[in-house]
Amino acid sequence: MSDAGTADPGLRFPGDPPLVAILRGLAPQRAQRSAAALLDAGFRMLEVPLNRPGALQAIEALAPMARDGVRIGAGTVLSPGDVDAVAAAGGTLIVSPHFDAEVVARARALGLVAVPGVFTATEAHAALRAGARALKIFPAEAMPPKALQALATVLPPGTPLWPVGGIDAASIASWRAHGATGFGIGGALFKPEFDDAELGRRAREFVAAWRQSA
Repeated sequence: MSDAGTADPGLRFPGDPPLVAILRGLAPQRAQRSAAALLDAGFRMLEVPLNRPGALQAIEALAPMARDGVRIGAGTVLSPGDVDAVAAAGGTLIVSPHFDAEVVARARALGLVAVPGVFTATEAHAALRAGARALKIFPAEAMPPKALQALATVLPPGTPLWPVGGIDAASIASWRAHGATGFGIGGALFKPEFDDAELGRRAREFVAAWRQSA
């Protein structure tokens, strides 16, 4: 791999939006019902952050649904031990709020997809050299879309760039116009108090916003 890193097309799902549903606080007993609502709306990547109780159990419940281009995994993955735990639960998507070369290396060793959080060109290039498959731009609230456009100009063409933090359906078009190729969507999509009908409604709104912004 060159010093600049290389973009990996492996996360592009033809016909499906590259939107990651961040399911913080998802209860294991409702995991499959909530996932069904998201998949019916068009989502194909589901992330359960590890910093809430029951996360690994929820991932284990969701893992059998990882078919037909669906990818299940974890967020807030902070250590190689976390990677091992997610793999044992059946997850294949490893998302972190930061870049840690050891986390990326462990994910690669296990054949999992690593998506570390970055904010600067230095972090972005280091993450790509380490083997990141996409870059989580975090916290997106602190980076205006024009700054993402500037960052994209110094990265390998086609690098997947996914803003995360404060993303709502109304902001997707602006971010895409400035270089975003996908998104991680949290509180505007899922909160434990939302029922599955509300989750489905919000999911369809995000998918529509993605498609309309093409």
